[in-house]
Amino acid sequence: MSHHQITEARRRLHRSELAVPGSRPELFEKAAASQADYVFLDLEDAVAPDEKAAARANVIEALGDIDWRESNKTISVRINGLDTHYMYRDLIDVVERAGAHVDTILVPKVGAPGDIYTVDALLTQLEQAMGLSDRIGVEALVETALGMANVEAVAASSPRLEALHFGVADYAASCRARTITIGGLNPDYPGDQWHSALSRMLVACRANGLRAIDGPFGDFGDPDGFIAGARRAAALGYEGKWAIHPAQIELANEVFTPPESEVDQARRVLEALEEAAAAGRGAAQLDGRMIDAASARMALNVVETAEAIANRES
Repeated sequence: MSHHQITEARRRLHRSELAVPGSRPELFEKAAASQADYVFLDLEDAVAPDEKAAARANVIEALGDIDWRESNKTISVRINGLDTHYMYRDLIDVVERAGAHVDTILVPKVGAPGDIYTVDALLTQLEQAMGLSDRIGVEALVETALGMANVEAVAASSPRLEALHFGVADYAASCRARTITIGGLNPDYPGDQWHSALSRMLVACRANGLRAIDGPFGDFGDPDGFIAGARRAAALGYEGKWAIHPAQIELANEVFTPPESEVDQARRVLEALEEAAAAGRGAAQLDGRMIDAASARMALNVVETAEAIANRES
């Protein structure tokens, strides 16, 4: 390992993240009762300009009235972008009136480290003023060409940062990509046209101790397309994916939950290496394959994820 050590962000189970418009308060209780690991109450794209203030009030009320954590949810609020006049009021009103009930703030269309610095500085002042003892995390949506060009610097921009999310729709628009659906593949491209961006963002996350989360798949009537996209992200190392419809929650949870056979194999790897270490060996053989310390680190990732899921379900 390098002498330069990175502190890992707070671990949270993040297989599925349900997006809920702040202008639809009738959906809040359903979201809390869902099987989503994460819920973000949206003040940005899902809310029309004339409804911004009302949506903000709805979200603040829901944060205080619903016990999201009792429902085993991480609760996040997506504020409006820094290029709008809604952003400062979103952050100030939400934190001043309901900050004790917020786990993270999701910042859209992050283009440069200064965007995160701005939110971090304001959050710090609000927490001090309100006497909040639990630090509110920050998560960033990388969904523009500028954001992807600066993704490594964004990922290293703040100790408050916990995760980066890939916002494929706005990213496609920013790149002027020809696409047929949000998160879908263009058959004219030989493979997955989002792979390069997903891979680059993943490395930026892991190099800075952050979670990597895949964004939306727009056609909620196409479960096979959603599953295929989720599997590609999971294969790279992503921890979860957005659900823009409740029907996608179970799909995301299934894809990002290690199968029992994989968990059992990971535990066997760890046991075999423990036995080898006790015998003074650094490597071992299991099922005709060599395993070593790198195998242990891979296996431990699987086992820790499985244990986090078991703890949530219990």
